[in-house]
Amino acid sequence: MTDTIADFLTRIRNGVMARHRIVEVPTNKVKKEITKILFQKGYILSYKFDDENRVIKIALKYNPATKQSAITCITRVSTPGLRKYEGCKDLPRILNGLGIAIVSTSKGIMTDKEARLQNVGGEVICYVY
Repeated sequence: MTDTIADFLTRIRNGVMARHRIVEVPTNKVKKEITKILFQKGYILSYKFDDENRVIKIALKYNPATKQSAITCITRVSTPGLRKYEGCKDLPRILNGLGIAIVSTSKGIMTDKEARLQNVGGEVICYVY
């Protein structure tokens, strides 16, 4: 598999469309950091790192009344064939600040807002809203 992050995002997207409650994804360091960001920003309900089986179990979040997912869209931006790098001044604002862009910087993986505050740019991994 050449793009493991795209596979991670696709598994989450497919789980949301199929209305699954839990999605299992093979793990690595980058996926763990992206999962932590999704949890901190309220896009997923919970997660568990199973180091024995090397998977991440992600509990997807839905609105109980309308049964609509917290994740409306999750898309990969930078691909192995075409990397997208942005400076701190040029980082995109997703839905006028309602969504997030996950950025890989020299100070770690963070959201676009945190990268602007720390005055660092980097590779734009994905958009989530």
